[in-house]
Amino acid sequence: MGSSLFVSLPVTDLAASLAFYEALGFRREPRFSGEGGACVVWDEAVSFMLLTHAKWRGFTQRPIPAKGSSEVMLALRCRDRAMVDAMSRAAAAHGGEADINPVENHGFMYTRDLADPDGHAIGAMWMDTSAMPQGGDASPPA
Repeated sequence: MGSSLFVSLPVTDLAASLAFYEALGFRREPRFSGEGGACVVWDEAVSFMLLTHAKWRGFTQRPIPAKGSSEVMLALRCRDRAMVDAMSRAAAAHGGEADINPVENHGFMYTRDLADPDGHAIGAMWMDTSAMPQGGDASPPA
């Protein structure tokens, strides 16, 4: 078995968060879901554990960041630009927020950032690695 990433996120309303992530294209994994938490799967390597605040407190006493703050942005690679746009629309329609940052279109890379109902920042991105600039910094200009 290869490596995988499980991202744990504290959520205020587990049912609303489940509906939000399923609308973005995640699928629920019932084997890792239960009282106070649910697992949603992006692909075979990336899953999110959605945990109620009470369940979160079983893992850490560190403060839960306020909804308008950002500690990390989780970027999810999409199969095409249309999927990036669809995720943004789904975020806005399911209790989240679309385009929390300006849309970025660099030709080889297209991103739209959104927030889930609890304010967790998610980057929906598409990238054509064959079109990336060669021999230099491929990051977007500051």
